[in-house]
Amino acid sequence: MKTSMITALWCTVFLLFITFESISQDIPTYDYLEVIVIQKVNNSGKVKRIKVEEQQSLEGKQITIKQIEKLENTSDLLNFMNTANWEFVDRQSVVSEENDPVWMSYIFRKKK
Repeated sequence: MKTSMITALWCTVFLLFITFESISQDIPTYDYLEVIVIQKVNNSGKVKRIKVEEQQSLEGKQITIKQIEKLENTSDLLNFMNTANWEFVDRQSVVSEENDPVWMSYIFRKKK
């Protein structure tokens, strides 16, 4: 009787240990979203257009492409995305010629 109780206790402790170990090993998964901001070169970085292509990360989310593309400057974009719980991750820019517009790629992520 005493041996079976000790065995049951050890089994319970072992199962709890495995359960807590598997919970602590969860790796958070994210949805990523790319927003393209096209800026004028010689006009102190004034935004010409904000462009968002159709992406899987927007499916089932509360924000839409139209809402993002209506924004007029990058600070509005960052505030809007922050309000919608999208975290800013990275920004990259591409300038091809001296008088061509600057293409800025903003990457955001949100926990799934």
